Amino acid sequence: PGNARMERWETPYMHMLARAAACKGGRVLELGFGLAIAASEIERCGVEEHWIVECNNQVFQNLQTWALDQPSKIVPFEGLAEEVCPTLPGEHFDGILYDTYPLTHGEWHTHHLDFIKTHCMRLLKPGGVLSFCNLTSWGELMKIGGADKREEKFGDIEEMFRKTQLPHLKKCGFQEENVSWELLDIVPPEDCDYYSFHKML
Repeated sequence: PGNARMERWETPYMHMLARAAACKGGRVLELGFGLAIAASEIERCGVEEHWIVECNNQVFQNLQTWALDQPSKIVPFEGLAEEVCPTLPGEHFDGILYDTYPLTHGEWHTHHLDFIKTHCMRLLKPGGVLSFCNLTSWGELMKIGGADKREEKFGDIEEMFRKTQLPHLKKCGFQEENVSWELLDIVPPEDCDYYSFHKML
């Protein structure tokens, strides 16, 4: 589907997520390579190692070519995050950037939360940083008249995050006082069917 990969209008947002994941330097794990927008920003942040998981074969080939010209040590993995992550060492990463696309409609609102619950705390070093998004889900949650009736809808993106994301983060062991976010004003293209709200978080 046309919305299954990152689009270029998301660039400022992806850069924001990437800088958060790389803020401690060291070793960063990125889940979902896409158009290399976030990956290139992570490299500009001066990390030492950059581990990347990508499941699409063509995108993975692009990743291998891109990796040749990067300043950090690139460690690429081809496969699904849920298959690769159990094989990775624990307490190994200073930062994680999670930005993958849900494989099924049933996973729209949950796939990133499943990853955080199952893998994140094990993989991060103590004090490590998680940066994540799920624009497919969040875009739908911010459509008051949206087609997906399974979830409550919101007109305030920070309220949406506090009600739908923060409780899961706390269950996984993140302390509320350590959870922070930035707001970014955006103008999605009119033909973007998965995100139409005027802010990202």
